[in-house]
Amino acid sequence: MIENPSREEIKQILHKAKTIAVVGLSGNPERTSYMVSEAMQNAGYKIIPVNPTVDKVLGEKSVRSLTDIQEHVDIVNIFRRPEHLPEIAKDFDKMDADVFWAQLGVVNEEAYEFLKEKGYTTIMDRCIKVEHALTK
Repeated sequence: MIENPSREEIKQILHKAKTIAVVGLSGNPERTSYMVSEAMQNAGYKIIPVNPTVDKVLGEKSVRSLTDIQEHVDIVNIFRRPEHLPEIAKDFDKMDADVFWAQLGVVNEEAYEFLKEKGYTTIMDRCIKVEHALTK
């Protein structure tokens, strides 16, 4: 069973975070991933697009995968279907990141159990933009 951190813990995560890597960030301004990431960028977060099919999104150079990121990432925000989460969780485990965050409607128990066993803060089925709005 998926158990997210409390709203207060999520608020602390968002206040502390500076860099968000967004897996599945589309270059299409009509897509939810673009709109949410743009809102977070406008709120002051550095966005790192993770998408092998685009060169740049929101003025930031895209990387092919999480393992290509060479800097510390506070939150990895995922806009991919649930069946992709176990593979993404394994890449997350190989990088320097603090929080694994799957967007609203995205849940995978296998990935959740893998991450929790390793002690990672894991959030699933929550919209980062909505949660950020609740912190104000």
